[in-house]
Amino acid sequence: MKDLKKYKEYLGTKELYLKMAKIAIPVSLQSLITVGINLMDTVMLSSMGDDQLSAAALAGQFINLFMICCMGIGMGASVLTSRFWGMQDKSSLKKTITIMLRFVVMFAAVFTLVTIFCPDWIMRIYSKETEIIKHGITYLNWIVPTYICMGLSLTCTIVLRTVGQVRIPLYCSISAFFVNVFFNWVFIFGKLGAPRMEIAGAALGTLIARIFELCFICGYFFFIDKRIRYRLRDLTMRCRDLLKEYIRISIPVLISDALLAFGNNTVAMIMGRIGKTFVAANSVTMVVQQLSSVLTQGVCNASGIITGHTMGEGDYEKAQKQGYAFLFMGFIIGCFAALLIFLLRDPMINYYKVSPEAKLIAKDLMNAILFINIFQSMNSILTKGVLRAGGDTVFLMAGDILFLWVASIPLGYLAGLVFGWPSFWIYTCLKIDQIIKCVWCFFRLRSGKWLKKIKGQA
Repeated sequence: MKDLKKYKEYLGTKELYLKMAKIAIPVSLQSLITVGINLMDTVMLSSMGDDQLSAAALAGQFINLFMICCMGIGMGASVLTSRFWGMQDKSSLKKTITIMLRFVVMFAAVFTLVTIFCPDWIMRIYSKETEIIKHGITYLNWIVPTYICMGLSLTCTIVLRTVGQVRIPLYCSISAFFVNVFFNWVFIFGKLGAPRMEIAGAALGTLIARIFELCFICGYFFFIDKRIRYRLRDLTMRCRDLLKEYIRISIPVLISDALLAFGNNTVAMIMGRIGKTFVAANSVTMVVQQLSSVLTQGVCNASGIITGHTMGEGDYEKAQKQGYAFLFMGFIIGCFAALLIFLLRDPMINYYKVSPEAKLIAKDLMNAILFINIFQSMNSILTKGVLRAGGDTVFLMAGDILFLWVASIPLGYLAGLVFGWPSFWIYTCLKIDQIIKCVWCFFRLRSGKWLKKIKGQA
């Protein structure tokens, strides 16, 4: 009986699951809405043919590179903001936000300048096909202002979540969904008297939605929020005393996510060189992948926030037990996601207006995604949630660099461009790091070495 009670502690308490649901459900709903936006974009553009669909997908990879960098900046800062919120150290929390925003503006400026002056270079990284490059340049030219909008709204959203403000970002995403779909419909197809812009219309619709998100989230964060009470004047505050600690904890997260983004872009380059049919097929599967991972993202965010708060309170033993509970949840959610992919596979593929060959490849990719998703769910909750919140960011950075660049990319390159293996095995090789990291991080969790103290914590 005692052993049963002991195991139940590691599977999580009712209090933990209620706290997790309070954070995870709004975050998951927000992710679901984002998937809905991507789905509508992809479906609308698929009617324009494989070239425009592939061009938008590949141009979007460069934008995703920036987005992942911003998430690295924001999630790195969230390790500290959740901990400081648990300690109720408002001054240090504000200083962390100030450093974070300065990094975001710097990154946005770099990506904006590269997109303005080198759109052809960006597209040639991903594809050698003239039509795809031409359409991709058109997309990038329209999307230029999105970087600063996305960077500020995304990082402010992450910080709001760490202090329990999960509804505001959800309301913003719901509104942005309708804004994006409406303006995409208007400008892609030339409705309501607007010119028919096709791929440029998709970019313009996305840009309008990003501007809306900026006004909504940052308007609330800088002028209305009563929990943190961060205001525009705080952007000029002195933060030198916290900069070293921010760099120690947060920069490895940024490096990890940035290298992961570069790795994902390298994967996109490999796919682009396999051919536009493979790219179009992967674009079809992307929505189902995102749809199947919305619960994982919710629990991932919840696990990071709750772990940060628990460690901020100084209860390391409780944080260790919660880590096992979150890992168990990752396994359950991964199995559910695999079932969801299996059920949605054929209906989703048939919904798209792509070539028959692209549909066959998409089905092979779905079969590979189906089992990889189980490992990815557990791995994500540990790497992006529990272990990261524990401050074990250097270890995680090493894992991200090692397995992506030493295993996934070389194996994917060989499978796709040298040996010409079937689509199923190409995709499995490209994602093999997800399986390896799952095992790697389990042993790290069990060791307890991931529980790190921060400056000012007893």
